[in-house]
Amino acid sequence: MTSTARIEESLRETIISRPDMILDDKDLMHALIAANERAMGGNIVDLRGIAMERLEARLDRLEDTHRSVIAAAYENLAGTNQIHRAILRMLDPLDFEPFLKDLGGEVAQILRVDVIKLVLESQQNDSEPVIRRLGDVLSVAEPGFVETFIAGDREAPIRPVTLRQISHGDGRVYGTRAEWIRSEACLKLDFGPGRLPGLLVMGAEDPHQFTPQQGTDLLAFFAGVFERGMRRWLS
Repeated sequence: MTSTARIEESLRETIISRPDMILDDKDLMHALIAANERAMGGNIVDLRGIAMERLEARLDRLEDTHRSVIAAAYENLAGTNQIHRAILRMLDPLDFEPFLKDLGGEVAQILRVDVIKLVLESQQNDSEPVIRRLGDVLSVAEPGFVETFIAGDREAPIRPVTLRQISHGDGRVYGTRAEWIRSEACLKLDFGPGRLPGLLVMGAEDPHQFTPQQGTDLLAFFAGVFERGMRRWLS
């Protein structure tokens, strides 16, 4: 028996003893099916082969969907943990000024945004001492500014959370950093009956950080907690 015959016999015995190796190898199965179709000739339609191809395509789609669902679940979990950490940090300060300074500092870092600005509607101007000290995170606007800012050029109803991509930020909100902002989240704030609304704006240099296609549930929850914290300071 020649060496070639011994190799072929060895390979044959391996296949017979371990047929699962062939069945589990996608490329080998494709090659075997293709060889079978060539052996049958062009005049014979292999319905079983067609059915297998369709099932394989369907399986590939299901696997892609499965991977997408898992990725979305992990992303949602990571986002939830991020919001929870930011809220816990936001609840630490016992005084108003540290509360707002943390908002533009560690809270912004946890949320991975470049700027967080709080806009309060008021008849006062921004020359007040407290407003000057907190100018990096706090600004004051005339009544009606919040809805006008959120609406922009649209006539759609104002939503609690608006996500959008922009060519640049509004200088009235972002100041000197306005030209670098490419996307933003606008969280409308309700401070209770008899009080003017507020606005919490998160700006990012990444144009894909906030887009209209993203969910807003977590940011709406964050805004709700922030509103309650602000009501305590405003009371």
